[in-house]
Amino acid sequence: MGNLFNFLKKKPKIGIAFGGGATRGLSHIGVIKAFEEFGIEFDYVCGTSVGSLIGAAYANGLGSKDLYDVAKKLKVKDIRTSKLFFIPSKTDGIEKLLVDLFGDINIEDLKKPFSAVAVDIKTTKEVCISHGNLAKAVAGSCCVPGVFQPVEFGDRLLCDGGLQNTIPANVPRYFDCDYVIAVDCNSTRTYGTDSTKLLDVLGCAIRVLMKSNAVKGYVCADVTIATDNKRFKSTKLDGLDEMVEAGYKSAIDLMPEIIKIFNGKAKKKKLKDFDKGEIEFI
Repeated sequence: MGNLFNFLKKKPKIGIAFGGGATRGLSHIGVIKAFEEFGIEFDYVCGTSVGSLIGAAYANGLGSKDLYDVAKKLKVKDIRTSKLFFIPSKTDGIEKLLVDLFGDINIEDLKKPFSAVAVDIKTTKEVCISHGNLAKAVAGSCCVPGVFQPVEFGDRLLCDGGLQNTIPANVPRYFDCDYVIAVDCNSTRTYGTDSTKLLDVLGCAIRVLMKSNAVKGYVCADVTIATDNKRFKSTKLDGLDEMVEAGYKSAIDLMPEIIKIFNGKAKKKKLKDFDKGEIEFI
């Protein structure tokens, strides 16, 4: 009778939320490598900024080796095409990367359900994109203000989802996920300063705001894989192997908790009304 009950027991639906962190997001590759070693498969994938880029590739079946090979060949100039530091680039480089990998496809053509999280600067609302052109949606999610020009997506102007939701662990709950694993590739985003110089103080203030933005990701996730990437610059591609290894170790350390979730033995969290915010689903 017990075996019959286990057979009939509904398998939990589990989502993965990849957080933002610019080039520090390369550590997501190591996290995926750990998932592969344990045979872990997710039912739903979402991501913010670089997390949307990695997440989209993961949702379409690219493994850690595939992602590593792409990252190994990638150069900053392939992504940030403007040669002048103070002139924002178009997102053509990001879009070309996606099109070269998968073709000019829509999100709904991916192998697994996927959403990219961005912000519409016309309305200031968070936008969860689950339909429409994949390259444009991911480019919008990755569009750091001042680094890239906003991306037109229908009647919206998209910028980096990290402005509102850098670790989108609440999003899978709207897609009926019972559990959510979040991946934070920028866990050391906040540190203080002894300086009273204007730029140092402003920099610290921005980091404090970034930290408060990330808090809801930890609150809404059942497990958060947090990688310390402070020693790597968020604007450079140096240290790929070390970042991949750091992500891998972070995931391995939490694997007992993750396996417990996949066995349906962990206590479930529920999305509260205050977590909803002003999200537009498209």
